[in-house]
Amino acid sequence: MAEYAEQEVIKGCLRKDRLYEEYLYKKYYSIFLTVCVRYAKDIQNAKQLMNDGFVRIFMSIGSFRNEGSFEGWMRKIMVNTCLEYLKSSEFKKSNQTIHKEVIEDNTNHAVYNDAISNINTNDLIALLQSLPPVTRTVFNLFVFEDYTHNEIAALLNMSTGTSHWHVHHARKTLQQLIVTKNKLYEQQ
Repeated sequence: MAEYAEQEVIKGCLRKDRLYEEYLYKKYYSIFLTVCVRYAKDIQNAKQLMNDGFVRIFMSIGSFRNEGSFEGWMRKIMVNTCLEYLKSSEFKKSNQTIHKEVIEDNTNHAVYNDAISNINTNDLIALLQSLPPVTRTVFNLFVFEDYTHNEIAALLNMSTGTSHWHVHHARKTLQQLIVTKNKLYEQQ
């Protein structure tokens, strides 16, 4: 694949030149699929969200003002595409029967780096996807997108305390899941 300068790609996309649109899509495909997978319920849903995000990028590329990074601008569109889907009635209907699993274990677990090294990327993504949707969304925004609790609260129409709770709950749940997965790995 030929390399193009960022401004050349932006200008090409503004002209709706398929060569530049395809270049941009292929260059950022894996980066943005990773973003969408963290919010989606499965890989098919993530691919659909990513494609919807790219459509929005191509439709609004004229609004990029060369302030900040182009990748950051596109990433924000991808995240907003995912968040809009999570707020949609379609998503809410498909997740009406989700039940929060409560883990009644008062034991404190320490997760060491070697425990995490025993988990591959696909397993880690599966663990993230096992979180309840709102908890997963808040955790993703806080940990991966560097949103503050105030920003998350405003974005998702919740209190900052609720945002804090979701991050804490996600960390605790992931920690317990990693410990359990590590124990299974050690038994093999």
